Amino acid sequence: MSQSLSGSRYELHVARKWAADTKSQDYYTIHAADLEQAPDTGEDIVGYVHSWEVGSTVDGPGIRFVAFLTGCFLRCQYCHNPDTWHRQNGKPVTVARAMREIAKYAKVLKISRGGITLSGGEPMVQKAFAMQIFRRCKQLGLHTCIDTSGRLGERMTDEELSQIDLHLLDIKSGDPAIYQQVTGQPLQPTLDYARRLSDLGRPMWVRYVLVPGLTDGFDNVEKVAEVCAGLKSLERVEILRFHQMGRDKWQRLGLDYPLKDVEPPSPELAERVRGQFRSRGLTVY
Repeated sequence: MSQSLSGSRYELHVARKWAADTKSQDYYTIHAADLEQAPDTGEDIVGYVHSWEVGSTVDGPGIRFVAFLTGCFLRCQYCHNPDTWHRQNGKPVTVARAMREIAKYAKVLKISRGGITLSGGEPMVQKAFAMQIFRRCKQLGLHTCIDTSGRLGERMTDEELSQIDLHLLDIKSGDPAIYQQVTGQPLQPTLDYARRLSDLGRPMWVRYVLVPGLTDGFDNVEKVAEVCAGLKSLERVEILRFHQMGRDKWQRLGLDYPLKDVEPPSPELAERVRGQFRSRGLTVY
């Protein structure tokens, strides 16, 4: 477990043992190991991590320490980290080791009004590991943030949600059929999670990936905007413009990238979509 975890979310990581163990399985399938929930054994619990970055300013407020955990049930067409879909494709790391690394940067993170963000993949796949990290970061006085689709929100107790200062909630579509097309998963769990956060008063930022020809339909955006307008604890909406930075990973994994011919949205399209959210009185970036 001494291998380096510092790196970029855009680097391809493929664990040799994982590749050998799963080479006979469909890459798109949710494997048995992805479904297992590890028991909470404190600082000895082992999580699987793709990489971590220090200095991010786009994954929550201030300067962030961002850890990308592996494991995700969604198969988003525009995913720029398909190497995080399967949990055991990450590098094993104990909570104790992760906290030693985070502690190195605790002072500067607090000075910058930043903190720790767990991303992925989907951090809730490794809930016990993630919650140990969050609890210990709170003991250090660090702001905590999770980047999640909300698909596994039912795994979280209200007490656990209280350990997370900010939820970056990815709502991929407002239309259930389009959501299923984009992710391969149902929309309703995400909506249920958003409303639960709202009812509990837990702060959230909603993120919406704008993909021409896929998620840009006027009515689809209207449905997402309407959901957002009903969230009492929503602080802002971020419109994320589709990019092609994940295409290389798909190709190197031998996967057919479905959006290889799609161009990023034009400034005019992005502004139209922002306007749809602003018309509800929402703060939009």
